[in-house]
Amino acid sequence: MSQAPPARPYLRRETEGETFWFLGNLVTFKATGSDTRGRLTVAEFVHPAGSAPPLHRHLDEDEMFYLLSGTAEFRCDGQALQAGPGDFVLLPAGLPHTFIVGADEPLRALQITTPAGFEHFAADAGEPARQRRLPDPAPVDPAALARAAARHGHELLGPPPQH
Repeated sequence: MSQAPPARPYLRRETEGETFWFLGNLVTFKATGSDTRGRLTVAEFVHPAGSAPPLHRHLDEDEMFYLLSGTAEFRCDGQALQAGPGDFVLLPAGLPHTFIVGADEPLRALQITTPAGFEHFAADAGEPARQRRLPDPAPVDPAALARAAARHGHELLGPPPQH
């Protein structure tokens, strides 16, 4: 069995990393599977105030959030978890979940998924970002999103939650 080459140290500055518009959010990848030998993905997300992803679950990935600024209510496994700056949230693989960003300001958070691979879903369902400010939310094609999600081990289970 061949072994992956060892990971190499690097520094990614605040504005560095491959960046996409993904479901109306700005996502910048700080570490991907190619950097971590498939172990994890780390992305900085900026979610617009009041936004929410559809109810979904990751079949293989644990998903974690470390909140840098803003607030959100995470909903998972019958729990509503109110989180703010400095808080850490774990959403285990297989459990349906979503979240609602607070209405007062965008949510800026590090999203960590393990194992790696989320970067491929975001690239498939999103588009490269050429500027780093939040755009007006574009409509999402639910059928195209569902196809991309299925290709990457995610299931869409329902619409975004209401406040």
